[in-house]
Amino acid sequence: MTGEKNGENGYYKAALYMRLSKDDGTGESASINNQRSMLRSYAARNGYFIYGEYADDGYSGTTYDRPAWKRLIDDIEAGRVNLVITRDLSRLGRDYILTGQYTEIYFPAKGVRYVAVNDGYDSQNPGNDLAPFQNIVNEMYARDTSKKIRSALKTKMEAGAFIGNFAPYGYRKDPADKNHLLTDPVTAPVIREIFERASMGEAPGSIAKLLNNKGIKTPSGYRHFKRHEMFPEAEEGKKGWTSGTICKILSNPVYTGDMVQGKSSKLSFKSKITLSTPKKDWIVVKNKHEPIVSRELFQLAGRRCISRKISKSPGFSNVFSGVVYCGDCKRAMTTTGAGQNGNRKLVCSGYKQFGKSVCTNHYMDYCLLCQIVSQELTALIHVTEEEKREVITALEEYGISKNKPEELRAAAALKKREREIDRIIGTLYEDRVNGTLEEERFCKLLKAYEQEQSEVRAETAALSKINAPMWKNREDSKDDVDLLLNEITNNRIPSLDLLHQFIDRIDIFQSGEDPHQKDKQFQTIRICYRTAYPDSKKA
Repeated sequence: MTGEKNGENGYYKAALYMRLSKDDGTGESASINNQRSMLRSYAARNGYFIYGEYADDGYSGTTYDRPAWKRLIDDIEAGRVNLVITRDLSRLGRDYILTGQYTEIYFPAKGVRYVAVNDGYDSQNPGNDLAPFQNIVNEMYARDTSKKIRSALKTKMEAGAFIGNFAPYGYRKDPADKNHLLTDPVTAPVIREIFERASMGEAPGSIAKLLNNKGIKTPSGYRHFKRHEMFPEAEEGKKGWTSGTICKILSNPVYTGDMVQGKSSKLSFKSKITLSTPKKDWIVVKNKHEPIVSRELFQLAGRRCISRKISKSPGFSNVFSGVVYCGDCKRAMTTTGAGQNGNRKLVCSGYKQFGKSVCTNHYMDYCLLCQIVSQELTALIHVTEEEKREVITALEEYGISKNKPEELRAAAALKKREREIDRIIGTLYEDRVNGTLEEERFCKLLKAYEQEQSEVRAETAALSKINAPMWKNREDSKDDVDLLLNEITNNRIPSLDLLHQFIDRIDIFQSGEDPHQKDKQFQTIRICYRTAYPDSKKA
């Protein structure tokens, strides 16, 4: 094919480059087609041989990280292209610095001629002095568009509209309103279980291990499962649940029904770098969707969640972690070394870190506090046989109530889909035998449906484990209640789980002289129960 002669490199081999971003208006495909028609017509009028066409549909001009553009650069580097044609300079890009580098430095260095048809720009003509100013105008347009988009998104966030691409784990987007969240009947029970276990003082690592043992999908794995077509190469959370994932969930107020957005922002409209926004600048709109957990449970789980720190004393576990606080400065009290006599003490973390400027040097003997708490629990709990039967009945009713209607509907929908897949697979075999379905197509479809069927079965099993009643039968309930009562009355050191079931917090105050016995000291210990029990005791 003939074309316009280039004295140095032979004939021109033209690349038609087209680009359209989501910010350039609607009708994306049509606009790309309009650009293509214009550039083909221009090449035909001038007799240029079209080596290839490169279209980036839906990519911003503020970045050059575009697939078709990268392919064009590869062809230029290989010497397959020596002429680039675009509709105008803005199609090349809206970053005036990088666009100028390509037009003023890169293209000339590679012997590539560049033409922007509508702007009348041709790198072979000397009268291109206004091109740098045009690039600045193009960037100013992108900057202004970015400001308008940010302003619109901020307005939506302040109104409580959800603007994320994917709903938080535990929720799904409302089909009737993509800016509104609905609870996901499959994953919402997982969130409830995480908060309930954390509120009882269970460590994030322990919760993560339990979910992994149950085979419950991680947030990323569940997203991949639901949107496999969008993430064909994505990892399905091979590491499984981690303590970091659990902590992130426990600190997210979205599960109380509040919409919390604006936690991060872009460095600039040309950069992909994100910066964390101070918590005081977050956009919080309360009560915008159905909560998965109550505010009380959210706060309790946050206080009770044990820190992911390695204990310095192997075999020792502080049962008062997340429970005992300094009554004076309100900071947590932590254990200090065993000492020469082997006794550990609970000391104010404020004094421990900052000294007398924050609090006083007061402490509590660890074993003595264990003894006091055990005595208090024993004195407070007296259960007759009739009361024990009432407790067992209440526990059984609680276990039954765990199976909520929306979760039962989700399980039914999964079973229905499993039956549908069975019928589809049967039809595939019939079509294969009858010769209406080719072998290659049959194998591909069969593999896809069998994979979906295995995933549906796994999801059904996970849902049944989540919704399994806590108490299986009356005999098991009686044994559990007896075990709980025996632990209260027989153990001097209460277990972590037992402590969190009954006690909300313990405040320890500075000791002082007993006004009735001048030679003795007294210390106030205030025990706040989770129910209406007396809230203080002196020792």
